[in-house]
Amino acid sequence: MPQPASARTRRCRDCDGFPVVAIDTGRLHPDGTRVTLRVVCRACQGTGTAPLGPLLHAAATAVFPRR
Repeated sequence: MPQPASARTRRCRDCDGFPVVAIDTGRLHPDGTRVTLRVVCRACQGTGTAPLGPLLHAAATAVFPRR
């Protein structure tokens, strides 16, 4: 059976949909696991999608300029 198409979401242009990354520091914990830093995209705050607020505001001011 065919799968239903999922709704398209607008990806963040800064992280391209990969909002959280783990960076290896090169150090080890006492139990032998690696020490990593979790870094979140600043533009989308870790959601992976583009915020609509600024986009809608830009579109509205282009269509309806303030006087």
